[in-house]
Amino acid sequence: MHGVFSRPLISFWHHLRYVPLFSALTFSRLRGFDARRRALGNMIGIVARWFPPASRRIDRDLKRVFPDVPRAGRMQLCHRIGRNMGQTLFEIYHCGEFQKLENRITTAGPGLAALEAAKAQGKGAIIVSGHFGQWEAIRAVLKARGMETGAVYRPQVNRHYQRRLLAGIEAGGKPIFPTGRNGTKALVSHLRKGGFVAILLDEKTDDGEAMPFLGHDALTSLAAARLALKYDVPMVPAYGTRLDSGGNFKVDFEPPIPPSDARTMTRAFNDSLSARILDKPDQWYWMLRRWHGL
Repeated sequence: MHGVFSRPLISFWHHLRYVPLFSALTFSRLRGFDARRRALGNMIGIVARWFPPASRRIDRDLKRVFPDVPRAGRMQLCHRIGRNMGQTLFEIYHCGEFQKLENRITTAGPGLAALEAAKAQGKGAIIVSGHFGQWEAIRAVLKARGMETGAVYRPQVNRHYQRRLLAGIEAGGKPIFPTGRNGTKALVSHLRKGGFVAILLDEKTDDGEAMPFLGHDALTSLAAARLALKYDVPMVPAYGTRLDSGGNFKVDFEPPIPPSDARTMTRAFNDSLSARILDKPDQWYWMLRRWHGL
């Protein structure tokens, strides 16, 4: 009997959880892209600041990293973090439109030339980043320059989020590789054929190694560095920082991480991303439970 009712109940719960986001995205359709982006950003900002389950979850890790910041300051950060999260979510769900805003993105850093050189040599490349700013701006820059870049994504349990998120990520560049064994096999084949792939390395992985991140040990995957070493491709950190009111971006392509060993290379990335977050903490997605279980 349990099996008869479990699927309808799960489906109902998925519908229920998707209603607020669906409503926000639907009711703003007649407005321009920027107005819709700001509207969702403001809504999520209010939720992150005033909805206790969200604010507690963000504040827990803000307190860990910024123990000297008073609660009032952390609550202001919660609001700005939520606002940026909402804008980022909207842009990913509407990635086809976002890709057309190339004139709002400036680029800097030697890593872009390194990627162009790899492309010219027929080599693949791994672009590593985190849930910082608008990470899809990185793939937008590369796609506009003839270096379409695939991505690794974690499938969503909620089928509505899954459908919208996957469609958005695919609009940013293909192929898309789900986490897991099959996705990894396809990713390796893509790299060996000279393809580019973007990987966000700031999620907790149970099979990762503990190493410092924002001053505290966090389980971190060594997979990207191992792939870069095994297939002799550059591993380039890149970040899409949100500027001004939120509608302009700067994508920084840092120099490729020198090949050595997987742990040293991954530690170098952690240090790179940590520096970005400490400089602009409101641009990182603090809901990742990065230090959970340690």
